Formats: sequence, structure tokens, C-alpha cells
Amino acid sequence: MTNTPQLNLPLLSPSQAQKHVTVNEALSRLDGMVQLRLISVTQSTPPVLAEDGDCYGVPIGATDAWSGQVGEIAIYVNNGWDFISPQQGFRAVILDQGVLAMHDGDSWRDGAVTLTQNGAGMALRSVEIDVPITAGPTVTTPVIFPERSIVFGVTGLVTQALGGATTWRLGVAGDAQRYGSGLGVAQNSFVSGPSTPTVYWTPTELLISADGPDFTGGTVRLAAHYAMLSLPNWV
Repeated sequence: MTNTPQLNLPLLSPSQAQKHVTVNEALSRLDGMVQLRLISVTQSTPPVLAEDGDCYGVPIGATDAWSGQVGEIAIYVNNGWDFISPQQGFRAVILDQGVLAMHDGDSWRDGAVTLTQNGAGMALRSVEIDVPITAGPTVTTPVIFPERSIVFGVTGLVTQALGGATTWRLGVAGDAQRYGSGLGVAQNSFVSGPSTPTVYWTPTELLISADGPDFTGGTVRLAAHYAMLSLPNWV
């Protein structure tokens, strides 16, 4: 055996010359893989400027130095790219998505916290959006909860003071204050809205409602927290 089975680290050979080359290569790979941080798993072109230790998940359609390495972990070392094959159960943080992920043997599953031997699992996700508050009594966000999501709650922060309204409510159509009411309008006012877990069977938006006069402006940053269930692999 010339490489380790898990991280593909090169091993020294008996009477090998320049042992430091092999040792340094192994340490560089180990440095990238331990506490794995993937800058992106969707960027298809290698960055023009990279630093030693930068790691990416190589997606379909990758070009240039990543061509032919789809699915590999690309680690930038000594002005070039080294490639490692991820295995089922590897964990990483995907930095440009802000999520933890688990590899299922074929791809990275964002938010995955469980994974059965046949590919079923559960993912926990938090999705954050900035919502401009336009003039009027209510503002509806883009879809923030996908269909069949199990929702735990919504948190948020007023990043630009809300004009007009004296307080505001956060909910969904049919329940305008499910995630909070009497909320502050000043900058850095917050909402921390846990709820009884609810299944949204269809894609669902959030509803922001003014109390008192209508809204005249402002911005709210909202984070939606939910779980998703996945099927076993097709047979």
C-alpha cells in the first residue's frame, strides 16, 4: 500500500530518498482535510488568486485545472491543485452557503445531520434573506420555506429602521403573528420566533404586517429555520 485508505495520504517507502517531499505532501493534504472548509461546491472555475490550504468541492462543468476532477476535493498547495476523493460520511462546512454538509458518496448534502446506509436522511437548514420594506400595510417575502419542510421558527433583525409603523408582526398567510407580534421598529430590534413545529406542504412565504400607520421603508433580515427529510436511494 502506497497511500492511506481514508485520506489518500502518501506513505514513505523503505530506503526512500527525499522523505521530506512525501511527508510534506501528506501533511498538506491532512491540513486541508481536517476541519474541512469548502469555500464553494458550485464554483466551476478555479480562482485566479488562491491561498495554500484553500479547498473547493469540484462541481459538474468544472474547467481549467479542475477539468476531469468532478466530485473531488481540490486543495491548493504549493501553487497548484491537489485532489482528494471524498467518501460517504465526510463532513465539511460550505462557506459560501454557510451550512454544514455531509457527503453521501456521490455529492455534498447541505445541512445533513443523519444518513442511512441506503441514503435516507434528515437535513437541518437556516436560510437568511434581507427584505426591503416597501410602503404599505404588509410586505410578502419571496418563498423562504420549500414544500414539505418541517418548520421550527424564524429569527430576524431590523437592519434599517422601519418607518411609519409603531410595531410589526411576522407570520404567514392565515396567521399573521405566528412568529412574533408587537415587534420593535428601531435598528437592531429583533424577532426570535420559535413555534410548534409545523409542516408546510407547499412553498411558503413570510408575511410582514405593520401595526398602526403603514410602513414607509426600512429593511429586515430574516432567518428561517427548518428540517427536510430525504428518501432512500432509488433501486
